[in-house]
Amino acid sequence: MAWSREQVAALVDHTLLKPEATAADVVAVAEEAAALGAYAVCVSPSMVPNAIAGGLPVAAVVGFPSGKHMPEIKAGEATLAVTFGAAEIDMVIDLGAAVAGDIDAVRSEIAAVRAAIPTAVLKVIVESAALLALTDDKTLVEVCRAAEDAGADFVKTSTGFHPAGGASVEAVTLMADAVGGRLGVKASGGIRSAEAAVAMLDAGATRLGLSGTRAVLDALD
Repeated sequence: MAWSREQVAALVDHTLLKPEATAADVVAVAEEAAALGAYAVCVSPSMVPNAIAGGLPVAAVVGFPSGKHMPEIKAGEATLAVTFGAAEIDMVIDLGAAVAGDIDAVRSEIAAVRAAIPTAVLKVIVESAALLALTDDKTLVEVCRAAEDAGADFVKTSTGFHPAGGASVEAVTLMADAVGGRLGVKASGGIRSAEAAVAMLDAGATRLGLSGTRAVLDALD
């Protein structure tokens, strides 16, 4: 289908996760997101109070970017972020557990975060590029289904920080097929052009994580 600027904007989490980002940077990004017609702003947990300034829903990342945090820490971090105003949580799984085939451990940590924030939207970052590089299609599908079993609302491709890469049409297609419309699919990581954004949406993504949102949208005018 043909995607308009407004349609794409309404599916964007305008994102700022650079470690050096200041409070002023986050306020500016939140205001820009609102001006662009984005759906939400995605920031680090400590920046949630600043991101609220734009008036849009705020998503906070948890266990970011390595995922190598204890489940209790991820749950606590999510709880604090929601307490400070986050409406959505994007949590990183323990990638090593998934690579080792311990899907039960992945399911358990997602369930722990879900239990901690029962009313917030929960997105699960699966590092799809790394999973596809280190394992196979089956593992990615199993992780997505574990996220569904644990009560997640979305599966999300990537942190954007892993050297294996970010979102791909292949991964989004596999993930969308795995959750069958029961969960959303957020494509994030390395999406820098309108063509890439539209390709992800056509493949089944229902949300986009973009840091260069304005450039992507301007190419859709």
